[in-house]
Amino acid sequence: MPKILLLVDVQRNMLEPPGPVPAAREVSLALTTLLERARTAGAPVVFVRNNGGEGDPDLPGTPGWELVHDVLPGEHVIDKHSPDAFLGTGLASLLQPAAPLVVAGMQSEWCVRATALAALERGHPVTLVRGAHATYDAGEPAAAVSRRVEEELAAAGVRIADLDEVTMS
Repeated sequence: MPKILLLVDVQRNMLEPPGPVPAAREVSLALTTLLERARTAGAPVVFVRNNGGEGDPDLPGTPGWELVHDVLPGEHVIDKHSPDAFLGTGLASLLQPAAPLVVAGMQSEWCVRATALAALERGHPVTLVRGAHATYDAGEPAAAVSRRVEEELAAAGVRIADLDEVTMS
């Protein structure tokens, strides 16, 4: 069964000025590498896009809401309104039961975490790519938050892998 690349909230408001995450440059490179690998391997790609409310930087139709990468024919975009990309969306219907997922994106402790845990609950093997997810500094450095999320998800059954370990075939 082919792996599916699930790019969570890879939107301009978090990766481009005026308010990118601290590791935006490095994370952007890792995300682009994963996307290129998936496309080269012919692996399915699903973009998850957060739809913020009034006054949010990802309010639908605003520049911050836009995806960083172009969506190619055959790729899917799922719009969501909660951290769990499965909740109230058609994501589950796009995925074969037990299809392996490679997850990357924003924000580590919110949407990446919730979506990875929801995928596990639905029987999907999940790989989270270290260095291809990030968040903001909030009470502790962003890198520490991301590491803590990786530890929690690993304990729950998510495989944590470095970028050079991840293949999409």
